[in-house]
Amino acid sequence: MSVVQRKAMLKAEGFFPHKKNGKGTTIIYSRKHPTAKFVRVVVDSGIDSKTNKIVGKVGVKLCFVNRSKSWREITIEIFTTNSALVKTIKAQEAAEKFVKTCKHCKAKKFTAKSGNVVCANACWTTWGNKKKSQNTTKKSSQKIVAEKKSATTQKKKSQKVTPKRQRTYPLNKRVEKKAQKKFAANILPGDLVTVEEIRGERVTENFTGKILGIVTKVMDDTVNVDWTVNNSHVERYLLPRWNSYYLSGAVLDYRFKVLSRKVDYKIVA
Repeated sequence: MSVVQRKAMLKAEGFFPHKKNGKGTTIIYSRKHPTAKFVRVVVDSGIDSKTNKIVGKVGVKLCFVNRSKSWREITIEIFTTNSALVKTIKAQEAAEKFVKTCKHCKAKKFTAKSGNVVCANACWTTWGNKKKSQNTTKKSSQKIVAEKKSATTQKKKSQKVTPKRQRTYPLNKRVEKKAQKKFAANILPGDLVTVEEIRGERVTENFTGKILGIVTKVMDDTVNVDWTVNNSHVERYLLPRWNSYYLSGAVLDYRFKVLSRKVDYKIVA
């Protein structure tokens, strides 16, 4: 696709070019989010502003404009091809409702350089005495936790352990292994997905609103995903990578949940 065609596509979607790019030389486009206030859809066109040539892929992300008119990135930028540009824009717009909101000023939250997820308006700077009271509460809770740990340690020490020579073991007991069930779901490229925590056949936690990603590639059982939002306690290396899993009793595991369409897991083996 030529430079003219890429610019025409962005113009047709309602985007306008910025005069400057503070982070590089490519031309930046943006427009308002269709439903969310103070949120803008930002597109890095990949077109060099000096040579007017394509130098990279198109990048799409969402930004929140705070009280001081600063733009805060609230989703991870996704780079895509020309043919998937419109689809990626729609997916990023859908991701807005999964971004956390500050309970004090209702602004969107973003990941700061420190790695902490904070309010885009930095409203915590106006809390004053509330912060002091929170520190006092935190110290008291830490004291309670320390006391509980001490009591647990003492309880363990007081427990009587049976010497090994006095223990009895079942003789020649045969353990029958049960065949493991295999569950699979029909996950396709372009699907908007989140994550479920499971124990056996029971879903113990649904991370809709906390984790969000877009499936980019499916090969056999392997699923590649661009994770745009992760405001949960689940580390990135624990996120699911396959469209199938084996039933493993009471062991904790994670699986995909498709949001963009209805997809159920079925027993395949």
